[in-house]
Amino acid sequence: MSFLKKLAGESVIYGLSSIVGRFLNYLLVPLYTAVMPATSGEYGVVNNMYGYTAIILILLTFGMETTFFRWANKEGADVRKIYSSAMLVVGMISACFLAMVFGGLTPIADALGYAAHPEYVGIMALIVAVDAVSCIPFVYLRYQHKAVKFAALKFLNIAVNIGLNLFVFLACPAIHKAHPESIAWFYDPEYQAGYVFAINLVCTLVVSLLLWKEFRFFRWGFDGKVIRSMLVYAYPIVILGVAGVVNQAADKILMPFLIPGKEGLVQLGIYNAASKIAMIMAMATQAFRYAYEPIVFGAQKDKSDTVFVNVQGTKYFIIFSLMGFLLVMAWLDPLKELLIRNADYWEGIRVVPIVMVAEIFMGIYFNFSFWYKLIDQTLWGALFSFIGCAVLVVIYVLFVPVYGYIACAWAGVAGYGTCMLLSYFIGQKKNPIPYDMKSAFFYAALTAVLYVAMAYQPVGGWWGGAVNTLAVALFAYVVIQKEWGFAKLLSRFKK
Repeated sequence: MSFLKKLAGESVIYGLSSIVGRFLNYLLVPLYTAVMPATSGEYGVVNNMYGYTAIILILLTFGMETTFFRWANKEGADVRKIYSSAMLVVGMISACFLAMVFGGLTPIADALGYAAHPEYVGIMALIVAVDAVSCIPFVYLRYQHKAVKFAALKFLNIAVNIGLNLFVFLACPAIHKAHPESIAWFYDPEYQAGYVFAINLVCTLVVSLLLWKEFRFFRWGFDGKVIRSMLVYAYPIVILGVAGVVNQAADKILMPFLIPGKEGLVQLGIYNAASKIAMIMAMATQAFRYAYEPIVFGAQKDKSDTVFVNVQGTKYFIIFSLMGFLLVMAWLDPLKELLIRNADYWEGIRVVPIVMVAEIFMGIYFNFSFWYKLIDQTLWGALFSFIGCAVLVVIYVLFVPVYGYIACAWAGVAGYGTCMLLSYFIGQKKNPIPYDMKSAFFYAALTAVLYVAMAYQPVGGWWGGAVNTLAVALFAYVVIQKEWGFAKLLSRFKK
């Protein structure tokens, strides 16, 4: 129970920065969809650029987050040397990346379809390089279990982001209409996507500056043996990470190519606006991962029962992710009206349950991945992710030109589902872990029954959400009774 309390406590704090923070960030979805009509394709441009940066960030960090935890928790590890080595690797890769981008900015922008706005590419390159270097101080905060500072900095990023967006997209148009000469030196009402990128750069720089204490922990020095061993451990994680992000970002990158012309950007904007509602699952997974990774690797260092930690963590992840699925499905209509103000985007709402299932599969795959991380065989993860990525891309190429963005959602289910199944079945042969699959299937079946009941109940809107909440409450009741019993649960938390 102490493990569960620790995991739940830190997950709540990380969740405040991830789940609540991104929910506040979702205020930008109705803003963007209001000021950027679906037919303009501008919101598609924003998502397209962020798709590229998601993959590049994985390459620049080069798996040093997980690698730091693994090496820092080894017997007799010099944490400062490990931290500095990770920072040196990421810093050098990021510097080379910036030199490459700014050395060939014009041809790169031409190749990506942004010949008219090469500054988009330059700004996003700066953002991703600074983010990559800042990842290591954030990892060190997690290692120290400084979840509050971690969350505070993430919240600050979001607050500045929202504030600047409200200023640029609400205040500036009003000022420009009344007194255009007063802001004409920096504001152009037609330059929409560019302002999104510029605001992100400002936020990234502000937060990085506030990590100065963690940056000072870095010490210059080059221990070739340590760095080589870390790189050998990390490179399969990089392949795994790239494949994983391709699963998430392939729509943003491939759709403009698979559906030529402006229509590709239009469909991309609709799909990503609707998918934002489903991203609560990704946020919950991220919050869980932030708390879970240090605990699992720390348990190995402390000679604790890592198998027990992994089994319990996986079960509770499945339970709470399924509950999250039911909550979103219960309030889908009100969420659609609240988060997507422009009805032009509403046709994409049908992808939400499909995308959420894909995110659940991704989270379970993350839990199933510890068997190879704990025995330093990360190449398996690279193999699984590569296969899953290949499945996703093949489905994209074959079906997106025919069925449009709905094929993107099903491709995610197929890709993550493949990774999840491969990791489970091969893991049970290589390093068996007795996951509670009986409970997992029971809760999945219960979720399916309740989802069908919600889908066919006749009440809609906010009243429909209230009625559907009864189904979520039933799920919670069954979980509590099955896992602990109300009386036992209360007695444990009173101790």
